[in-house]
Amino acid sequence: MAKAKKKHKYIFVIGGVMSGVGKGITTASIGAILQAKGFRVNLVKVDPYLNVDAGTMNPTEHGEVFVLKSGLETDQDMGNYERFLNRDLSPEDYMTSGLVYRTVLDKERALEYKGKFVEAIPHVTDEIRRRYMHSAQAAGSDITVVEIGGTVGDYQNVLFIEAARTLHLKNPDDVIFILVSYLPVPHTIGEMKTKPTQNAVRQLNSYGVQPHIIVARGPVSLDEKRKEKLAIWCNVEANRVISAPDIESIYEVPVNFEKDDLSGILLETLKLKTRVKRDGLTVWKKFVESMKSATDEVKIAVIGKYFDTGDFVLSDAYISVIEALKVSAYKIGKKPKLTWVNAKDFEKDTASVSMLSEFDGILVPGGFGETGIEGKLSAIRFAREKKIPYFGLCYGMQLAVVEYARNVVGLTDANTTEINKDTPHPVIDIMPEQKKHMAEGKFGATMRLGVYSCVLKEGTLAYQSYVKSEKLKVNGRASVEERHRHRYEVNPEYIGQLEKAGLVFSGTSPDGVLMEIAELPRKVHPFFLGTQFHPELQARPLSPHPLFTAFLKAAADRHEKGSK
Repeated sequence: MAKAKKKHKYIFVIGGVMSGVGKGITTASIGAILQAKGFRVNLVKVDPYLNVDAGTMNPTEHGEVFVLKSGLETDQDMGNYERFLNRDLSPEDYMTSGLVYRTVLDKERALEYKGKFVEAIPHVTDEIRRRYMHSAQAAGSDITVVEIGGTVGDYQNVLFIEAARTLHLKNPDDVIFILVSYLPVPHTIGEMKTKPTQNAVRQLNSYGVQPHIIVARGPVSLDEKRKEKLAIWCNVEANRVISAPDIESIYEVPVNFEKDDLSGILLETLKLKTRVKRDGLTVWKKFVESMKSATDEVKIAVIGKYFDTGDFVLSDAYISVIEALKVSAYKIGKKPKLTWVNAKDFEKDTASVSMLSEFDGILVPGGFGETGIEGKLSAIRFAREKKIPYFGLCYGMQLAVVEYARNVVGLTDANTTEINKDTPHPVIDIMPEQKKHMAEGKFGATMRLGVYSCVLKEGTLAYQSYVKSEKLKVNGRASVEERHRHRYEVNPEYIGQLEKAGLVFSGTSPDGVLMEIAELPRKVHPFFLGTQFHPELQARPLSPHPLFTAFLKAAADRHEKGSK
């Protein structure tokens, strides 16, 4: 473990007014611009939930579960952090209320508090502060940026803010606070209103915390009059009110922040000097320019089931998939046009699957349970038979195997035991070591999680996609490391029949037991490939994932042929 650096700096990012306004992107962007100034940065996400980790959270309520290299199941913001920093983060960079309380209670049971009353203050806040400091030590960083989830008004955040306050009390020159708040422009009024943010600052003040910087989110840019008003009423210098209007892409945020010299303000407030002579964001700016210059569209249908949240569509359930598609599209100079397709719609009207012929590519992401499965199977069959580029992720690969077994191998009743435990042809079955966990009702953190090696078969589509990638390792045989989150696998008993019928397993575990990638030969289909792992978890703006890029190239080829 790296040693803690002297005069370590901490930045706490807290939300005001309402959630979902961009604290995570603000935190990720701060990390990117400070990293560009030559500092080692680690980003920490605090979730105030009593869940120990994010593994059991419903994606339609909380968004996707992002799996770290270590296998820890975390909040989706951790994915944004990794994408913006372009590197892996560690388990020490994530905490929940549940994890903190469990640690405190374990210590109490072990008499580590020596018989004292165990209370929220100081014992819980001490543990939170210890974790803030430990994350910095584990990363060996110069600056730690901590995002406290939710808003200042959420009572469950009080202890995390209190721990930050006491850290600032002991290290006043090394700890600063940033409030990310929303300034609405009511349609009937037509004027940007600052009062909600003023109230958020007052509530933060009531906890003994004064923000050093306000990031003012809103539908439009903040004018000087509002900056001055916030400065007066919130006790913040006007130049430290940063305008953050709605923009087309989250990847423009670091560039926009620098227009207000956010990095300069941060370094001045933290009493630091830049460690680079040249603009460290040059590569990032080039990516943004290429993103904005892309005009030729490629149309992708994302067929999922985690879209229903009342009368609204929640695409956050697939945020890593969406971003992976975007960055690979930009890499090949295309503008992605993504359409969310609910698999359940194909079950209501089976003929409606023909609408997929309008798309250049079809992707079925991961998921759990039986809802929408027959709709997904219909979409996969349509993609295979109509030779539309298809990419299946985790469950999307498993269902591709089920569809192939049913309609090509001839195993009519083939299924996954996740859906039908009594199927006569369980081509997808649960891993043996997981059956005991499932029987005992233990669902949290019991899957195959984190990084595992995958050996590639030379000459296949998967191998060719990876061959120019830095991800490919050759030590006697070609292999890659990818992140997993699943319990079910291709049943070894059916591999022979599937391969004899033309399905190629182009990626396997090192011992050859587990099937990691399934595909059809290029002579049969332009792109039909599924992965048991989740490649989207390692796709980043400055290093797109090779399988996503290969899929987008195939989709772009179909688009060009269709337009001629």
